Amino acid sequence: MGRSVRFPPDDVDIATSALPEEVREIFSGRPIVGVGEEFGVLVVVGPCGRTYEVATFRVEGEYDGRWPARVDLVRDLESDVARRDLTINGLAATGDGAVIDSVGGVDDLAARRVRAIGDPARRFHEDSLRLLRAVRFVCQIDGSLDGGTADAIRRSAPTIASISQERIRDELLRTLATPRAAKGLTLLDELGLLEHVLPELTETHGVPQPEIYHPEGDVFVHTIEAVRMADRFVTDPIVKLAVALHDIGKPDALERNAGANMGGHCAIGAGMARRVADRLRLGRAPAARLRFLIKNHMRIAALPEMGRGKQVRFVSHGEVEEAPTLRGRYPLFFDLLQVLVADCEASAHHASGWSPVLRETLRVAEHIDRVCGVQRAREVIDGNVLIELGVPPGPQLGALLTDLHDRVLAGEIITREQAIDAARAAIARDAGRPGRT
Repeated sequence: MGRSVRFPPDDVDIATSALPEEVREIFSGRPIVGVGEEFGVLVVVGPCGRTYEVATFRVEGEYDGRWPARVDLVRDLESDVARRDLTINGLAATGDGAVIDSVGGVDDLAARRVRAIGDPARRFHEDSLRLLRAVRFVCQIDGSLDGGTADAIRRSAPTIASISQERIRDELLRTLATPRAAKGLTLLDELGLLEHVLPELTETHGVPQPEIYHPEGDVFVHTIEAVRMADRFVTDPIVKLAVALHDIGKPDALERNAGANMGGHCAIGAGMARRVADRLRLGRAPAARLRFLIKNHMRIAALPEMGRGKQVRFVSHGEVEEAPTLRGRYPLFFDLLQVLVADCEASAHHASGWSPVLRETLRVAEHIDRVCGVQRAREVIDGNVLIELGVPPGPQLGALLTDLHDRVLAGEIITREQAIDAARAAIARDAGRPGRT
């Protein structure tokens, strides 16, 4: 692509006319793993422990949507390249770096054009995941789709449903990890793929919003703009996914509220995000992050108005105490701050919606360092102390303990003795209320 900056490859794949038995003979002194020897693939372990995939040139028979009916090993590179998906993925290089191009990949790369090798319909029939891969490569090279390739993707879009959710998840996250995720989501929508990958997002099309807050347009338009803003500074694909899904609860909320408003859309969206995470097999930790970010993407805007104790508790959610940086110590909250910035910048609020929160975050972090954090509050007083003072286990104990911890976090209570005195006073007040014995 004419880049002057050299970069290390993530992996090195070697294609060769040597058959597997010849590869074993050539590297007889090295450890070899036969990961797919029947398909001509071996993994050779290099002197420094790095692994190299060595594959014999091959051609493949008809596919069933992912797997070929047969694999035939051949001796020429051109036949091997002709079975690959995209021209820019059909480039090879010799050991000294000379590029070998039999499919026009160099010209396509120079033009930032993503084009299927040969008949695009056949390429996508062989493996429907290639539909998503083509979009992902458009985002990676900041390019465009060849017209014939785009038409074939549109016609083949429904076949993506035959692909496992795990493979769809991986390709989606790779697209979101690029700095052009908004472009990718827009393209997925235009090609008819988004309704199969993230149908919750396509349902926001045409959902109106108050123009005073969202002059940019409906919920879908706002969401794409928010992702475009996130592309400028967010690299974590789970955070990007949260930005993409942050308002998916609005259509349901609008219906529940008889069209009056979208109150409650955060909680609704968090519930929908749980189902998205389950469908995509995200895993427990990423799924929990996703739900937290969507559930709290409006609550964070109210941080400056919260009491200090509640602020500390909110900022400290998911705290990593030993982390050396502020960002590392409060990763969940700073992820949420990124969502807030993207959301505000894609609406009428812009910096006025997120800058007060950022300033208050710095104040809260300084307060935690100067006074105490959540763990310290728990050490000052816990539920066992309240039980000893006569508070039975249950909601009353939980509410009292939360109030005491908030006062510790705010710096109003410093010592254990002060906490016990405050607890006794609260118990006495509660006992003196009508209906209490």
